[in-house]
Amino acid sequence: MKDILTAPFITEICKLTSNLYRLGWDERNGGNISYIVPEAEAAEYLDIKKAIRNIPMTFDGISLAGRIFVVSGTGKYFKNVMDAPGINLGIVKVKGDGKSLDLLWGYEDGGRPTSELPAHFMTHIERLKADPNHRVVIHTHPTNTIAMTFVHELDERAFTRTLWQMCTECLVVFPDGVGVLPWMLCGNEEIGRVTAQKMKEFRVVVWGMHGIFGTGRDLDETFGLIETVEKAAEIYIKIMNMPIRQTITDDNLKVLAGAFGVTPRAGYLE
Repeated sequence: MKDILTAPFITEICKLTSNLYRLGWDERNGGNISYIVPEAEAAEYLDIKKAIRNIPMTFDGISLAGRIFVVSGTGKYFKNVMDAPGINLGIVKVKGDGKSLDLLWGYEDGGRPTSELPAHFMTHIERLKADPNHRVVIHTHPTNTIAMTFVHELDERAFTRTLWQMCTECLVVFPDGVGVLPWMLCGNEEIGRVTAQKMKEFRVVVWGMHGIFGTGRDLDETFGLIETVEKAAEIYIKIMNMPIRQTITDDNLKVLAGAFGVTPRAGYLE
């Protein structure tokens, strides 16, 4: 059996968490990641039938029964993942009844999955319905995106249109737009449910005054989606109090959509 510390799903998460911390998006123990590992891939590194311990869940995960995930630990700092993945990450398998998790590896200090696990799992459920190749959920705290939620109306159409106008690549990267939620208490099932509802239509949801939930088929795609939203938000924050002499118009966006073969969310262009 191969060394788990050489598994791409571990080494890539270690690199990503280090990068997110370096960017300043995941201060202290802020931010969390969950990643679906195909059973055959996990079996190359682990005995997937041998549980170290069982971890109860407070919500119904029956739709994910049998799925295997890498999940960052609650209270863990992204800056420490690279040096101690076995403490800061865990690999879990959802039990057949959907009520608990079998720990297959990690959480070596007795830890547990992130407190945002309900939001992660509910999001995985909805994104798998929309895209069977979905695998990743990343929650992070990009500085400029959070800042934008203080000064911009939290209307999804308006928020999306502003982002599209900030940077040419935005429409290409997220033609489906961004979901937006007002401030809510984090770490509970309520925010998980409303985030998952948004994920039926969007791949990225902005949590007002808090951060971003982004999804994708792999770590690079998911990080790239969040990174593009954050770049656009940064430009907006830098120019919002300046006189605007020109912008990317709706006609420009239509030309862009045609050139790159993407379809903007219906009703978002005039």
